[in-house]
Amino acid sequence: MKPGDLITHIDGEQIQGLTLSEAVTKMRGPVKTAIKLTIRRGAKKPFDVSITRDRIRIQSVRSRPEGKIGYIRISSFSEQTDKGLKRAVDKLKKKLGGDLMGYVLDLRNNPGGLLDQAVTVSDSFLNQGEIVSTRGRHEDTGQRFNATSGDLTDGKPLIVLINGGSASASEIVAGALQDHRRAIIVGTKTFGKGSVQTIIPLGRSGAIKLTTQRYYTPSGRSIQAKGIKPDIEVAQARIVPVDAPVTRRSERDLRGALQNEDDKKPEDKKKPDVSAEDAKAKAASEDFQLARALDLLRGIAMFRSRMVN
Repeated sequence: MKPGDLITHIDGEQIQGLTLSEAVTKMRGPVKTAIKLTIRRGAKKPFDVSITRDRIRIQSVRSRPEGKIGYIRISSFSEQTDKGLKRAVDKLKKKLGGDLMGYVLDLRNNPGGLLDQAVTVSDSFLNQGEIVSTRGRHEDTGQRFNATSGDLTDGKPLIVLINGGSASASEIVAGALQDHRRAIIVGTKTFGKGSVQTIIPLGRSGAIKLTTQRYYTPSGRSIQAKGIKPDIEVAQARIVPVDAPVTRRSERDLRGALQNEDDKKPEDKKKPDVSAEDAKAKAASEDFQLARALDLLRGIAMFRSRMVN
């Protein structure tokens, strides 16, 4: 399954016209039972996908080292996101130690979630200043959220990945870090969901969800219908290697070429780690945006180290 796929049938039954909750109800069923979904992907011919039902326990924060860079993925902002972020950073610090160059925070296709979690996550990378504010029709109903002292990442370089699937709470985080120049935002423009909904109970019979305010970034930008524009726009792409000769001739291959005095004896030369290079090339071809973010962060870290030295 990919973002943008359209489910047209569930177990052969057409679901056009159903609400989201009605379609979800039809998908649910006993654990370990199978369900067949008919998928339409763009202009391609529809195809079937068989899925086995199971209990889904969502882990909103995942992390892994990418070389000397800490990669952190937040898929949504739930009650445990701030704790998950702290655990992820601690784990990366212990694993990489002093070699840690910086972090990539991946908010792509993150639909949002809880406002307080977006504020806490932003606060984890900031020492001071406004994170987000809300404004409504009446001035006295507005709110302002500010950062507290303490940067969880100790000021290490930070890249934030966003795309058109990043919405609401993820846009708040990206906007705050961008306005405070704490992170470089990479990817494509976000969804643009910058409104606040208030639920008003109607006795025991129901409730009304009413849009009452808008979100604003620290610099006063409204997210609504505009989204967050990346500092460096990088569309998702796939790298295709260009056919080239297996080996190329260089100066050292020419007859009578002068040898470099630092050259080791032929038998002492270490063979290149082909498997590591292949792994890097494969990762770049599978996630072009992440590959560019990693390259950018490596460049920043290298430049910083040279300035210090």
